[in-house]
Amino acid sequence: MRTFYGMLICVLTYHVSFSQQKKVIDQDTTTTNIIQIDEVIITGNKKIDPVLTIDVSDYSKKIVQPRNVADLFNEVNGFSIIKRGNYAIDPSFRASQYEQLNVQFDGGTKAMHACPNRMDPVTTHVVPEEIEKIEIIKGPYSVRYGATFGGIINLVTQKPSLYKKGLSGTFGGGYENNGDSFVSMLRLQQVTQKYDLTGNIGYRDFGNYEDGNGTEIPSSFRSTDYGMKIGYNITNNQRLQLHWRQSFGREVLHAGLPMDTDEDNSSILSADYKITNDNKLVNSFNLKGYYSYVDHIMSNNHRPSFMMTEAVSTVEATTIGGKAELQLKPTEKLILYTGIDALHIARDGGRNRLVKQNMMGMPLENPVSFYDKVWQDSYINDMGIFVESKYSLNPKTIVTTGVRYDMVTSEIKDPEADFQALYPHLDKRTEHNVSATASVKYIPAPNFMLEVAYGRGVRSANMIERVINHFTVGQDSYEYVGNPDLDAEVNNQFEIGFKGKEYLKGTFDNFSYGTSFYYSFYNNYIVPVIDESLNKKYMPAAQPQEVKRFVNLDEAYKTGFEIFAEIGFLNNFHFKTELMHVYAKNKDLNESLPLVPPFVTRLKLGFEKENIWANINYTITSKQENIAPSFGEIPTGGYEVMDVRLGLIPIKNLTVGIAALNVFDRTYHNHLNFSFANQSNFDRIPINDPGRNLTAFVQYKF
Repeated sequence: MRTFYGMLICVLTYHVSFSQQKKVIDQDTTTTNIIQIDEVIITGNKKIDPVLTIDVSDYSKKIVQPRNVADLFNEVNGFSIIKRGNYAIDPSFRASQYEQLNVQFDGGTKAMHACPNRMDPVTTHVVPEEIEKIEIIKGPYSVRYGATFGGIINLVTQKPSLYKKGLSGTFGGGYENNGDSFVSMLRLQQVTQKYDLTGNIGYRDFGNYEDGNGTEIPSSFRSTDYGMKIGYNITNNQRLQLHWRQSFGREVLHAGLPMDTDEDNSSILSADYKITNDNKLVNSFNLKGYYSYVDHIMSNNHRPSFMMTEAVSTVEATTIGGKAELQLKPTEKLILYTGIDALHIARDGGRNRLVKQNMMGMPLENPVSFYDKVWQDSYINDMGIFVESKYSLNPKTIVTTGVRYDMVTSEIKDPEADFQALYPHLDKRTEHNVSATASVKYIPAPNFMLEVAYGRGVRSANMIERVINHFTVGQDSYEYVGNPDLDAEVNNQFEIGFKGKEYLKGTFDNFSYGTSFYYSFYNNYIVPVIDESLNKKYMPAAQPQEVKRFVNLDEAYKTGFEIFAEIGFLNNFHFKTELMHVYAKNKDLNESLPLVPPFVTRLKLGFEKENIWANINYTITSKQENIAPSFGEIPTGGYEVMDVRLGLIPIKNLTVGIAALNVFDRTYHNHLNFSFANQSNFDRIPINDPGRNLTAFVQYKF
């Protein structure tokens, strides 16, 4: 247990930006109109919003104590999370993950990880308290936001437009007992008619948590984050906005990875400009540019392998990109979006090894040092051009079509000798990818909508799949070798969905429902498989002795659905049921594709009034026996977990919340969790999730 002073701060603070945001502004509050930069994809307008979307923003009543942004997806239907510990968490949507998902901030800003084991995924570069809402396009159904394979995730950071003129802010924090962890954050904003300035700073300190059996899981981390956003209204139809943020991770333990993070430092700068011109052919023009830099240091100083070999890796990643888009309105029925975008990803760095023992375990009189090139000074450039149209056939029917061309250039500028020998023709490579989409949105009544869509999403291989050279980057302990000759994988996705709402009389107030059914068939799907022509490079006597190389599959597919139904009753109560299921098949190897989540059922009972709310979430996760043995997967048992949350506003501007997560202290692990790697006292078995966890938060607005 940390000091009493630290506990006091934790209990008296938290939940800065996930506080309840009122839709009604007090009459005595003076507001200002701020031109909106196109940071959002989903605007709430059925006729112009992309097809088959999800918009999630009610975090104050759903999320308690998120470790990073990926935790915000925990209860979003269709999502699972890939967990390597408490810090390195990635979202998975319908068994698509990593670069298969187009994850971005504020309508286009990207920041790529530096670590080949994804110790620093994109979700670690922005703190959860900054996120106002998450927008999801469920498939490759828009060509406006970059090359997209399995779906688009847009993390929208808070904007100052909801705040009154002058100086205001929030201060808060929270504490959880499982891990003796706390977070705190301060946010300030100054808003005038001409400009707005927003700043935030936060600190998180999470300890090792215990699973339901009381076993301590090495998962502690510390992080400090701050950011500033400056907006300037040049005229009443022009706005310029700058956003700067930095994040610093320290002493991060990764239970499911072979090393730990000593330092992780990221910097992100973005600039946006927009001019609107209503009722003319050129309706608006948007311009975005961004830059991010991540430097990452990891070591095995606290791992069993340190006795044999000391290892320290210093790697870096640079991401530069931008977008220019015109919105045209040739007729009242037709809207055209056209533009260009660019993305540059560059990585470099390596691993220093000091071998202190021989293969027999005997100490070496003179330890031998080696340097291993991790990224081989590589880059990938993507230049894209797109056009997307929305046409109203009639007041009830909107047709969307789009096409996109991407020119992808890649190069390995400093290859390792053995990698050069394996691929003797390592020249600069250029790929030409074409994506397309077509969809129909039918709205026969104000409270019902039917959507049908097709999307062709194309994704060129990422840098791990291209250039990794005998590093363990998977869920298993195999060495992996990249393949710079991989073809781009293609997702042909078909989907039909509908949603509606009926207003009732008497005890029951309303009934909402919706579903999506989808089918995807893949071409050139990228997976790692054992290649018997390759020899193990490091620790050749250790098991497994085979090596995996990334290859393209000829035949694979995926299908599934999400369903929800919700009924409101007695004015303030609601009960919701959500179902999600994914089935995938790798026909080449006659097994499942990897990282397919099991069938999940969620039951949610809630109560909500203006100043008090409560909810009980009961999640039933089925066993998963449809696995990918070639990926190192094993069957996973089913489990049930209950979470209880309560929040209230006892006085004006003060929000208090408490929660009990995993109330029954279940011992369980999700199918997508990594297994322990290079850990003392742990076999290579999946990492368990936390046991019972009691949390509290307080936040104050001023």
